[in-house]
Amino acid sequence: MKITGETSMNRTRLVLTGLAVAAAIAMSGCDPQPESESTATSPSAAASSATPTGGAATTATSAAANDAATVKACADIKKDVKDNAAKITKAEKIGPPAGHIAVSAQWAAGSAAVIAHSIGANEAVTAAADKIQNEMMGLSDAYNESADAKPSKKALEAAIKELNAACSAA
Repeated sequence: MKITGETSMNRTRLVLTGLAVAAAIAMSGCDPQPESESTATSPSAAASSATPTGGAATTATSAAANDAATVKACADIKKDVKDNAAKITKAEKIGPPAGHIAVSAQWAAGSAAVIAHSIGANEAVTAAADKIQNEMMGLSDAYNESADAKPSKKALEAAIKELNAACSAA
């Protein structure tokens, strides 16, 4: 069976994307949820109680846990973006043809890290992280299609600004 360059790149892309997805799934299982079991059961106990302060305290505790998870997610995602940029720069120095495969793979891996670290964050941060992830995968696809690719990163930069705004509001 003769494998052409395009078929080989498609297989490589499929394998690398699969690995990135597997890493994201594995990483998502490692991060504990911000709510403990006792916090999760407290609202039902507070609802059956005649004292309304128990429910208010549980809501405040839950909000604090969500805020802490969002702050952690913001810090982790910003670190992921910065680390990914450094790794992209290093991979770009390899040069075509192997370099563009390395760059494509790094964009995919970076997108997996971003999405994995957004788990547990508030809705605005999660939405911004999704946009960053989508832009990173778009860049991965662009580099995978052509060894001479120089796609624009303006959409990614805009998504990063949106993340920064969402993190500032959290």
